[in-house]
Amino acid sequence: MKDTLFLLAAGFADGEGAPYYCPACTIFEGLLHLFPQLHEHIEVQRVDFPRPRPAIIELIGAENQSCPVLILSPSSQPGKVKTKSFGERLFIDDPQEIGNYLSQAYGIPRPH
Repeated sequence: MKDTLFLLAAGFADGEGAPYYCPACTIFEGLLHLFPQLHEHIEVQRVDFPRPRPAIIELIGAENQSCPVLILSPSSQPGKVKTKSFGERLFIDDPQEIGNYLSQAYGIPRPH
């Protein structure tokens, strides 16, 4: 099993001025473009904006369905990165910490 990164699909509606994109998710879209080798190590799933988001809820509960979120595989070693847990699953929902983890785990540059 790979680490799984959930991102909001761009172009969603949420009131006036739509369509929108999620700025925090877009950071990781760019990171995946700059470092395509990440695709070898993480699974990326894009979910729709409206809640509930069943694919995330199934793994880490309804209270943790914000994006971006990186759900760690059972064999992943988070090191000093701040994680949260849902049952036995560890996940990271802070964009800076996701970036720190990806750097530590997969050897890409760190966020500044």
